[in-house]
Amino acid sequence: MATQINATSDLLSYVRNISVRDDDILAELRRETAALPAGEAMQVMAEEGQLLGLLVGLVKAKSVLEIGTFTGYSTLCMARALPADGRLVTLDISEKWPAIGADYWKRAGVSDRIEVRVGTAVETLGKLLAEKGAESFDLVFIDADKVNYPAYYEASLALLRPGGLIIVDNTLFFGRVTDPDAQDADTQGVRELNTLLHADDRVEISMLVMADGITLAHKKGV
Repeated sequence: MATQINATSDLLSYVRNISVRDDDILAELRRETAALPAGEAMQVMAEEGQLLGLLVGLVKAKSVLEIGTFTGYSTLCMARALPADGRLVTLDISEKWPAIGADYWKRAGVSDRIEVRVGTAVETLGKLLAEKGAESFDLVFIDADKVNYPAYYEASLALLRPGGLIIVDNTLFFGRVTDPDAQDADTQGVRELNTLLHADDRVEISMLVMADGITLAHKKGV
């Protein structure tokens, strides 16, 4: 039986060169983001952004919810994959970071598909449930503060239609999930969500050993 290969820098470069279909707008946004404090660690990798777009298309999503915008790279990747009448609602705690992505969204011709909501995500998710009702989104991408991951997941599942997909980023959290000395609130939030997902029979799951860990949760019912 084959085991997990060691993702060396040479192998990762090969994957990016042979797999990633990049363009100037995406590359420029990544460069600007990487120049920010902690920007390189926080931004979505190019191959992950491409995967997000692919999944939006596979689910045939017309309504996407993103929890955690940052500079809007993942937002752009998913918005591009939506049909012309599709809608992406993205949540962030600050106007500062999404404002960086706004110009790139406009240049890519998808700004009319994107709605930014600023505020505490837990509160905003409650408002979305009241406004739009349950099962109103086709796909949800969670990539925000880790301590609230369990709460974000539960709210996302209520907002997601049967047959829809939740994508959770950073579920290996820099490898800290297996470090017994890592007892900070963020690491414990990720561990709690991983345990919850493993036992949750409302969804089918797969954890991908890619980037910083990506977990897919497919809501049953279709």
